[in-house]
Order: sequence, then structure tokens, then C-alpha cells
Amino acid sequence: MPAAAAEESHGVNRVVDNICRLSPELFAESCQQILNYLQGQTRGLDSAEISDRFQRAGVLLDHEAQQNIIRFLLLTFRSAGKNSLSGDDLVSRLEEGSNKWPKASLQVVHKLWSEHGALIHAQQETQDMLSIGQLVDMQWKLGLAVTSDTCRSLNSPFVSLLLKIAEPSGQISQKSFEMTIPQFQNFHKKVKEMAAVMETV
Repeated sequence: MPAAAAEESHGVNRVVDNICRLSPELFAESCQQILNYLQGQTRGLDSAEISDRFQRAGVLLDHEAQQNIIRFLLLTFRSAGKNSLSGDDLVSRLEEGSNKWPKASLQVVHKLWSEHGALIHAQQETQDMLSIGQLVDMQWKLGLAVTSDTCRSLNSPFVSLLLKIAEPSGQISQKSFEMTIPQFQNFHKKVKEMAAVMETV
């Protein structure tokens, strides 16, 4: 076995070892949350919530191990959706990747994938066509710039915006920017124009 394949197999086995520590119910809840995201039912994947569930259930895993479980399941389900795998095919691939899978976990994967796989495949085809982020939250504040390196007395108001965006990968990113009052008034005018057009649709 080549070194890279052996290392990959070892990494998969480590993730599966950690999945073995989850009860079938906790594993099913985690899979369901990931499947809901892949179906477009949630705007992002809240890995902190999954981690909290692990801790409340008494499963003590370090942050990296928890993230590896989440990433592994996300990539597994995303790949199964892109390849239109059936529940049986997905379970077979998981068994090929590691012989450490508990039967109960494979049954959970088979059941959930049989219920949701077709929807995820359809959602992924749509996302592939429209690979853009979604706005999750927007925060703003009004500020006053009083001084700068070149001017001692600015007294110039500005609007600061913070946008939270769910990227197509599922990660939540933040973008922030500032606008002068004239720039903000122009932005406001454009948003009102968009809202007026959307009302006609």
C-alpha cells in the first residue's frame, strides 16, 4: 500500500474510531443537521452546536476531532450526492474505507441517506449552477471619525456595515466595510430600488 493511501486510511480510521464513541442517536442527530444543510434547509452548518451536543452527551473529544467528524460527514454526504449513490452504495464505500464502522452507525447512514439522498443530489445540482453565498446577518453602526494622520479635526460621520455570509462550502464568513454618508445614501437608494422591483415579481 503506498504511503499516502496508508496515511489516508489511518486518518479515516481515526475519524471512525471517534464516531464509534457517539451513540446511534447522537450520530443520527449530527448526520441530520449536516443533511439539512446540504438540502438547503439551513443557511450554514453550525459546528459549534454539534460540538455542544457532543459535550452534553458526555462525549469528550478535542476540537480537532469534532471538526474532523463534521468535515468527514459533510464530504461523504456531498460526494454521495454528486455521484447519485444509493444508500447501499454509500454504506459499501464507507465499509471499503474502514473496517471499523459499527453496524448501528452504518444503519443510521443507510436510513438517512435513503430518505434524503435524492433531495441532496437535486440541491447540489442547483448549487453548482449558482455557486454564490447567502446573506445570513447584517449589522450596522454609525460612527464619527474625529482625527486622522493627515487631519486633526475631521468630524466626519460614517456608516460601518458587517455582513455575515454563508459560503457555498458551508462556512460562515464576515465582510465589513465603511461608507461615508453620501455613499450610504446612494446604497440606501439602490436597496430601495431593488425592493421596489422585487415587489413587482
